[in-house]
Amino acid sequence: MIASLFRTAAENMLMVAGDSYVADVQRAVEMLSACFTTGGKLLVFGNGGSSADAQHICGELVGRFMRDRQALPAVALSANQAVLTAWSNDYSFATVYSRQVEALGRSGDVAWGISTSGNSENVVEALRVSHERGLHTIGLTGKGGGRMAKWCEVLMAAPLTETPRIQEIHLVSYHAICAAVENIMLRKRGEGMTSPERLTGARVSVGRPLNKAERRRRGAGGALGA
Repeated sequence: MIASLFRTAAENMLMVAGDSYVADVQRAVEMLSACFTTGGKLLVFGNGGSSADAQHICGELVGRFMRDRQALPAVALSANQAVLTAWSNDYSFATVYSRQVEALGRSGDVAWGISTSGNSENVVEALRVSHERGLHTIGLTGKGGGRMAKWCEVLMAAPLTETPRIQEIHLVSYHAICAAVENIMLRKRGEGMTSPERLTGARVSVGRPLNKAERRRRGAGGALGA
């Protein structure tokens, strides 16, 4: 059974690699790169596993994917538990993300909703509000796109119907996006292979722990996180 699951995942990856889905992923890369270049930010949101994916995406962009560089502004709306629980308890879980879009979103930013069905009410509502407020919109979903498709400028709809298989495609998709955006931003900013020295002003080689003097200069407790 385990080997069969790996084979199925591999077959699905090969299928989408030859599908128009790849072009949609590329469009998401271009939208995000343009947003970051002009000083905009990314708001990402989803429920359950898609909530974890939203936080994963932000970790890759704010931190780094494969190469050291300047931070990119990305916020996972599912990460603020105080807002999430207060608003859903006092008002409605259906508007828990759209409320945050109202607070944080600005015209030119990107709102990225994730829902394997495409029908998660709070994701659809947040994309609708984002569209009306002048944010660019990306959707990451499954076959057909569901109700969220209406509000997405870029729709990445994995041509599958089983949630676990869709989620596997989603993981590779946003890894590909993070890698491509990272490379584009490095080229646009002329950073090349940016090192901690470039980022902090400290004379530090990539991969070497900071010595005591370097830690004092930076006010940090150690080397850059892995």
